[in-house]
Amino acid sequence: MGSFACVATLFAVLLHLIANGQAFYLPGVAPRDFGKGDPLQVKVNKLSSIKAQLPYDYYFLNFCKPSKIMNSAENLGEVLRGDRIENSVYTFQMRKEDSCKVGCRVRLDAESAKNFKEKIDDEYRVNMILDNLPVAVLRQRRDVSQSTTYEHGFLVGFKGKLDGSKTKKYFINNHLSFRVMYHKDPETDSARIVGFEVAPSSINHEYKVWDDKKPQLLTCAKNIIQGSTAPQEVEADKEVIFTYDVSFKPSEIKWASRWDTYLLMNDDQVHWFSIINSLMIVLFLSGMVAMIMMRTLYRDIANYNQLETQDEAQEETGWKLVHGDVFRSPINSGLLCVYVGTGVQVFAMTLVTMIFALLGFLSPSNRGGLMTAMVLLWVFMGLFAGYSSARMYKMFKGTEWKKNTLKTAFMFPGILFAVFFVLNAFIWGERSSGAVPFGTMFALVFLWFGISVPLVFVGSYLGSKMPAIEDPVKTNKIPRQIPEQAWYMKPFFSILIGGILPFGAVFIELFFILTSIWLNQFYYIFGFLFIVFIILLITCAEITIVLCYFQLCSEDYHWWWRAYLTAGSSALYLFLYSVFYFFTKLEITKLVSGIFYFGYMLLVSYAFFVLTGTIGFYACFWFVRMIYSSVKID
Repeated sequence: MGSFACVATLFAVLLHLIANGQAFYLPGVAPRDFGKGDPLQVKVNKLSSIKAQLPYDYYFLNFCKPSKIMNSAENLGEVLRGDRIENSVYTFQMRKEDSCKVGCRVRLDAESAKNFKEKIDDEYRVNMILDNLPVAVLRQRRDVSQSTTYEHGFLVGFKGKLDGSKTKKYFINNHLSFRVMYHKDPETDSARIVGFEVAPSSINHEYKVWDDKKPQLLTCAKNIIQGSTAPQEVEADKEVIFTYDVSFKPSEIKWASRWDTYLLMNDDQVHWFSIINSLMIVLFLSGMVAMIMMRTLYRDIANYNQLETQDEAQEETGWKLVHGDVFRSPINSGLLCVYVGTGVQVFAMTLVTMIFALLGFLSPSNRGGLMTAMVLLWVFMGLFAGYSSARMYKMFKGTEWKKNTLKTAFMFPGILFAVFFVLNAFIWGERSSGAVPFGTMFALVFLWFGISVPLVFVGSYLGSKMPAIEDPVKTNKIPRQIPEQAWYMKPFFSILIGGILPFGAVFIELFFILTSIWLNQFYYIFGFLFIVFIILLITCAEITIVLCYFQLCSEDYHWWWRAYLTAGSSALYLFLYSVFYFFTKLEITKLVSGIFYFGYMLLVSYAFFVLTGTIGFYACFWFVRMIYSSVKID
């Protein structure tokens, strides 16, 4: 009961920490009402690109700066994602339209012009936020529905040719036409913001005499803005005037569903049908596997229990013959305990994160909430890692439990942190906002050493005090010789075959997850993701049990590591798929961006290996104990 109370307290602390995030709320719970004329402050976020994948601070480019740049309170997830939310010069008044308002006038030096050109080449987009809604550009779909979808953010600029010019030049989108959609309360005069759109354009503004207090531009008539003026070229020593319009449009969209347009994904019909098709195939295969296993096993157990004479028993072959060796401790049993404990930690973190997401706690409106929750949950789940690792270690009659606990606490996080640190150094060298600041790095180390490591030791202590897991049969003192195995039962082949089905259960959903991460789209279909996760668990368990059964039938009792690696090999296919995705879907050309992509996909694949391997191991462990406790053994 003491350990249960400890876990409950930790969860309460975790919920309190997450609930204190500035942008945290359940969707539809915390709307803001604006009266006519109330000030609206547009915030700016990072510059992002699907070609370069490295985010930059908005003010990395020579945009208009307010008198004092203030950072909005950021949570851990926002910092890790490279979000840098700051104030801007773009200010509106609710339901009061404004035309050609001047933001500022800047003169580009050589460095500024070079930075603008590089970001235009890499198709960087500017991200802004109004009332927690990201700015979007309307895009007309070319299918039969002719519906409209949003592109997140607007391009910094574009390349093109002026009339009579033979070479392409760079132009900056220096005029922004904002449109704010609002839903008015029929009973009061207040309204809620339900949409934030922008139409960017490039205008080479002209003026007679510049007045800083009240600048008057000659290029501000609507018919001129719509395209009859020359675009604003990016060159050193060029003067750029940033301007903006704002219009307001009443909308029937309710506040609670204002994110729906952002969450619409491309090829949505393909997405739904593919997911359903994948689930049906995997469910069918799982049912077939379960039925075959149950019928074959019941027959085997019945045959073994009906043997009456010693001669009959000696003539019998199969998995019963290795009963004296099947629970013999494997090579590197301590390392196996570490990996199993880590896998339990990853599984618990994933499960609780998905439950939070299903309940709506981690919606896209809670920016950075998903990553914050994952980091905090990982830290607190160290308790389960230590417990499960110690229980397994005690079963193998290990004596150095402190050393085993240290490995559990440091090995997997240490590998992750080392790779993360190297990647961060590369990103820092590119001056990207994706580089994690020193303070955040220190906070991560504190969470690891100050909370996770002590919890692993607490869990290990609780696990070591529990009685050891007893084997259902006794182990012989002398190991039995393993007969020559058929080629298809060799470890390398069976392990690789075992990973195909679990990967097949998730690869379609994996495509959409990768698209949301690397192509700057929102992912919010957590219901389907949870179903796919359950299917993954079932598939990992069943494929491992089937291959373990065939292995024992061929009198090979080295099943411990093979069970872990059989399901874990699906991570190899995940990494190979990420390589395929890189060359077919992404347009990354820079070396650092490529290192960034493959580095993080390697970490994801490693975590997936630990997760699926642990699921397969525990399924096989339960299966082996069940069958050997069901037969009469003299």
